[in-house]
Amino acid sequence: MRDYLIRLAIKYSGDYFKIEKAIKNNEAISKNVPLQQAITVIDNDYPKSLLMLKKPPFVLFYKGNKDLLKNEMVAVIGSRKISEYGCKATIEVVNLLKDKYTIVSGLAKGVDSIASMYAKSSIAVIGNGINVFYPASNANLYQYMMDKQLIISEYPKDVLPQKKHFPFRNRIIAALSKSVVVTQAAIRSGTMITVNEALALNKDIYCIPYPYDDISGQGCNLLIQQGSNIFLLNNLNDIFDKSSDI
Repeated sequence: MRDYLIRLAIKYSGDYFKIEKAIKNNEAISKNVPLQQAITVIDNDYPKSLLMLKKPPFVLFYKGNKDLLKNEMVAVIGSRKISEYGCKATIEVVNLLKDKYTIVSGLAKGVDSIASMYAKSSIAVIGNGINVFYPASNANLYQYMMDKQLIISEYPKDVLPQKKHFPFRNRIIAALSKSVVVTQAAIRSGTMITVNEALALNKDIYCIPYPYDDISGQGCNLLIQQGSNIFLLNNLNDIFDKSSDI
């Protein structure tokens, strides 16, 4: 059955809805389709937290150390166009978390890349095939993550990034993580999709506050106004010392 799921995912380029339909129809598939390294929803090492999703991925293709999925995880996410303030905040948050948690992010430009670079252990959830480096400027980081950390994706090799992939993959980032930390977000930001997925799963959200006139962080301020936990430099240790809360 696991081989069947992997081959379906390859045939349908990781499209969840086509895979779901094929399973319901008991669609036959050729055993000549070469398998790729993956974890399936029926495997013992499939992350149990993903089963809380309404649409848990059938298959996770991966490269790297899959044992990192056994660790306690926190997502550190935010804008692709990172400001100096956002960069500093992201590094400080990751430095605080890295001895205790595996950092989950999306390997995009900006906050995601900084989070993975400064983490001791990190998992990247991407919206394309493992062998497709997107953005191309992150090629070295991709190679590092594949060699020393972990990259996972619903999408098999050679699948190119599509706009629709990224909001859908964000549900995986939210589900894997005990809590979500937003270090920079504008009002209209893909980060908010991950936050909404996390809230639907009753995950705690933590946000860095921004100056009132800094539009690059107004999404963070809005989330704080709506009830998210606020980060202040002098209470970071207090927050994360409460291990039961995050």
